[in-house]
Amino acid sequence: MEHLARIPQDRIAVLIGKGGETRRMIEEACGAKLEIDSKSGDVMADWGEGEVDPVIRMKMPDVIVAIGRGLAPKRAVQLVEDEVSLRMYDIREWVGRQPNQTRRMRSRLIGRNGRIRSLIEEISQCEMAIYGSSVLVIGDEEGLALATPAIEGILRGSEHSTVLHGLEQDRKRQRLRSRRLEAFEERSPDEPSTFETLVPGLAQARRRRERRYRDSQVDPDDEAEVARTLELAEDEEIIYQEE
Repeated sequence: MEHLARIPQDRIAVLIGKGGETRRMIEEACGAKLEIDSKSGDVMADWGEGEVDPVIRMKMPDVIVAIGRGLAPKRAVQLVEDEVSLRMYDIREWVGRQPNQTRRMRSRLIGRNGRIRSLIEEISQCEMAIYGSSVLVIGDEEGLALATPAIEGILRGSEHSTVLHGLEQDRKRQRLRSRRLEAFEERSPDEPSTFETLVPGLAQARRRRERRYRDSQVDPDDEAEVARTLELAEDEEIIYQEE
């Protein structure tokens, strides 16, 4: 048995689900048998004898921690995917251990009617959960790159307007970078350029020039090679004119 994590007592029922439905969903996603200690909150996994994906095995503790820290199980299971990661903050590390300060910061992160949290999730395409003194966010690399400065800015005491403005600017810069990458197109060597399309015969003239250059690099002492070089191609001829 491998110990995965310990979750709060009030989240054990969420992890198990109605009739064990949530536990079975997690077991199918990770390929392990879960054992949950209802007294201590310890969650362990039995991986069996078969081969286990090392990435899933490494990320399973994050799935359990995410559920234990307030994230919905269906969202937490996304963490087994390669591109989805978890980031977690302890509010007490930013404001101290006074309960009233923790509550105040929790309210700032949520905002009136959940507006601030919703905007961060909408712009960054991440999922946030605030439970007790913990702030948890999951998403892909680009989403976390947007959500992290916003969350840390609020924890440092920045105004909501400043944080949201910075979040919007970061998203615009990210979109511009992605558009530049999408606009870049690598041209294959055999594909004609736009200029060659406008000037018919340019590619053939270039090949003839390259051929002449290669053919001119011969050994003058080799009579056979010199004679071959002097032979005209099918598209070449010699015209004599008086000056």
